[in-house]
Amino acid sequence: MTSHEWGRVADDGTVFVKTADGERSVGQYPEGTPDEALKFFTERYAALAFEVELLEKRIQSGVMSPDEAAGSVKTVRTQVDEAKAVGDLAALTARLDALAPILEQQREARKAERAQRAAESRAGKERIVGEAEKLAEGSDWRHGANRMRELLDEWKALPRIDRASDDALWRRFSTARTAYTRRRKAHFAEQHEKRDAARAVKERLAAEAEELATSTEWGPTAGRYRDLMRQWKAAGPAPRDVDDALWKRFRGAQDAFFGARDAAAAEQDQEFAANAEVKERLLVEAEALVPVTDIDAAKRAFRDIAERWDAAGKVPRDRMKELEGRIRKVEQEIRGVEEEQWRRSDPEKSARADDMVSKLEAAIAQVEADLEKARAAGNEKKIKELEDNLASRQMFLETAKRASADFGG
Repeated sequence: MTSHEWGRVADDGTVFVKTADGERSVGQYPEGTPDEALKFFTERYAALAFEVELLEKRIQSGVMSPDEAAGSVKTVRTQVDEAKAVGDLAALTARLDALAPILEQQREARKAERAQRAAESRAGKERIVGEAEKLAEGSDWRHGANRMRELLDEWKALPRIDRASDDALWRRFSTARTAYTRRRKAHFAEQHEKRDAARAVKERLAAEAEELATSTEWGPTAGRYRDLMRQWKAAGPAPRDVDDALWKRFRGAQDAFFGARDAAAAEQDQEFAANAEVKERLLVEAEALVPVTDIDAAKRAFRDIAERWDAAGKVPRDRMKELEGRIRKVEQEIRGVEEEQWRRSDPEKSARADDMVSKLEAAIAQVEADLEKARAAGNEKKIKELEDNLASRQMFLETAKRASADFGG
């Protein structure tokens, strides 16, 4: 019999392995020597030990899920329990048992990770739902649809949470998307109707503008073009493919009319240039009347100048404001002198000024009499009041006398 630390070979070639429960036959090796038999079965043990070591490393590195690792441990344990090998099988079993706490720690860690991911996913989905509901209540039709699509992609990228919560949040998100899409479609349908209505209005305005383009009734037609422009702006945008074309028609007709009006006005300005020269000579005469020294003579002279001014006719538009301003200034100077003279000689105002002087003089005489009585009585408080009253009334009297003198002059 050939012995080994963990086994032996019987004389008949049967190989036994030592276990805690006693020896167990692992097989026979009749073709070779006992040493060769032990080597064969100890090499089997070495291969099994290597598999246990490899499993330890894989589990400790975390490349396997705890459930997957537990299945592998169970498989290898069965292989160890039923091993046809010679070696310390109990030690391999102990190493496999030592993996159980590691797997439990990994399960707890993964459970914590899943809980954290679930919390993050819940927070992310609640944020997505909140933003979607806000978009659904708003009217950002240009960017809102793109943002809704982005939110959907963000939702899909997040892991599911517990089914009840996930389904509830999805219903809110889906409801918000549906509500936004429905309102957006209604908005654009309404806009489409408005644009079609605007097209009809602008087609009518463009046609009328084209009819007016050859009119020579400059004033009324210019006013009508202003009305048409107000209506054009109030109509709002037509469909994009026709709005620019309609505007070109409308603006082209308008430009044609105002171009013809400006040309006619320029031609008239040339004809009116001689009239401006006549009015410039009249202004020399008119401006010589200022400053006014003899109001009656100035009024007679200005009336004559005004008649010749009207007879001279129209002047070029760019000279009208300047020339009219200068003649009006002379007229205002003469009228101002006339009004001042009337003010100073107004009999009613003169009478009122004289009456005021008389009343103030009578009042002052009464105050002076009362003041003498107060002095005789030695009433200092009364004396002070009457002196202040007298000073005030005397000041008003001087002012009234000057006004009376002005009217009398």
